[in-house]
Amino acid sequence: MKILNLGCGTKTSNKPGVINIDWSIYLRLKKMKALRPVVPLFVRGERLERFNSLADNIMVHNLATGIPFNSDSVDAVYHSHVLEHFDRGVADKFLMEVKRVLKPGGIHRIVVPDFEKACMAYIAHIASCEANPIESDNHDAYIAALLEQSVRREAFGTSQQNSLRRFFENLILGDARRRGETHQWMYDRINLRAKLINIGYNEVHVQDYDTSLIPNWNEYGLDLDESGNQYKPESLYIEARK
Repeated sequence: MKILNLGCGTKTSNKPGVINIDWSIYLRLKKMKALRPVVPLFVRGERLERFNSLADNIMVHNLATGIPFNSDSVDAVYHSHVLEHFDRGVADKFLMEVKRVLKPGGIHRIVVPDFEKACMAYIAHIASCEANPIESDNHDAYIAALLEQSVRREAFGTSQQNSLRRFFENLILGDARRRGETHQWMYDRINLRAKLINIGYNEVHVQDYDTSLIPNWNEYGLDLDESGNQYKPESLYIEARK
């Protein structure tokens, strides 16, 4: 079985048949064997752990230029927390490109932040604040779950660095939008299902993090953390069969 893990970042799988594809600086450095020994001089802490955890079966490719596989050639395509970073017009083209490379009967598994869940949590917290005013001190976190990554100016990882490193990372790599970190749109089970049907999928199912039409999905570990728990809580999981 051939599975494409698109826009993988540092969440890769080393299982046979998986091809992890991204354009991130981590994958580009991983592919340059001559530079691997010097990476610890510039990357530390959690960033270095993520770099070291990368599988070897990676492909460095800019997905904005398409998916470099023949039509009807792939059994399954997976992408997690990728679609919301595309403008809506670009998202439509990306989804059509995924459909193109899938074999008839192939599975397209999509994971996105669940806008419905974030809105429900926000509304529920308003009620909590009315019942207990001290809860108001935490209310901005619920608004942030809806908006923060859409309005973010500085990349999150860079914002956690010291002032000198922050300056050079922003200078070299650019702001959050240039790095593709900001959300351009949000999805729930209604609009994402409609979008998939509109581009020609007939069979669309909401799944859970540990359920899938892809055989033995949990063995690939892409929706699980190191302990076997859900990797991205508050996500929406949708699958469509070509």
